Amino acid sequence: MKTSATDLELAIQLDEAARVAHALRLTRDRRARNGRILKHVFLIGVSCVMLYPLFWLLASSFKPENEIFGSLTLWPSEFRLDNYTEGWNALPKSFTVFYVNSAIVTGLSVIGNLVSCSFAAYAFARLQFTGRSFFFALMMMTLMIPYHVVLIPQYVQFLKLGWVDTYLPLVVPRFLASDAFFIFLMVQFFRQLPRELDEAAMIDGCSPFKIYWAIILPLSLPAMGTAAIFSLIWVWEDFLAPLIYLNDIKSYTVPLALRLFLDQEGKSAYGQMFAMSVLSLVPVVIFFVLFQKMIVRGIATSGMK
Repeated sequence: MKTSATDLELAIQLDEAARVAHALRLTRDRRARNGRILKHVFLIGVSCVMLYPLFWLLASSFKPENEIFGSLTLWPSEFRLDNYTEGWNALPKSFTVFYVNSAIVTGLSVIGNLVSCSFAAYAFARLQFTGRSFFFALMMMTLMIPYHVVLIPQYVQFLKLGWVDTYLPLVVPRFLASDAFFIFLMVQFFRQLPRELDEAAMIDGCSPFKIYWAIILPLSLPAMGTAAIFSLIWVWEDFLAPLIYLNDIKSYTVPLALRLFLDQEGKSAYGQMFAMSVLSLVPVVIFFVLFQKMIVRGIATSGMK
């Protein structure tokens, strides 16, 4: 069987087109690879800039006092653990006391936020009552009110109640659904759960609380975990509220205790303060690393993208 000249020309053209397409594909893949490399280099550079203060804090906690602000290098001339051993007992009270105080306030606050905010979110998301939309909009408006606006009225109220210099002003509002952000987070999650679950449970004779406890709550662990992690981080690192309401050093939390290392009249122990600051970050970092996947799932499934 003979091949005509037209068939040969067509085969040559097809082969040339295949070579051109292959070259274009290689060029496109090379550009995409170079783009990914540049993107990763840029992200690594930005990450280093953002993490530099943390690296500086960690390095300064091992430096002698005269090298902390006298040297620009991160690497200490000698690693000293004295800042950690001396800083733990440098204050009138051991840092164990401050850690226990922070753990108490943070633990109760996390429990209060989860219980009260989940109740409020369940009501807004799953129940029908008069004025639901109005009260939800009113609750969302509180997100725009700065904390400093209500600071003095709250202090006067707690002072008249005799709660100043106690943990009650720091803990009790958490049990009253005072954090609108967590309510909104949970509402967005609850709304995505099928309504058929509620209807089937009501047919079986379940009350609204039973539906919440047996059906909604077990399915909402990602949102609850996200709220717990954010609540822990915010309360553990809170400085302003304990500064206002706590006067006795025995009741101080970790952020207030760190402030005691700075002396306006005498010598400030920066090395010990940095060492205790590093230790204060350990619980938050560990908690975040262990539950970071739950944070991503909770935010992704709550519509907050």
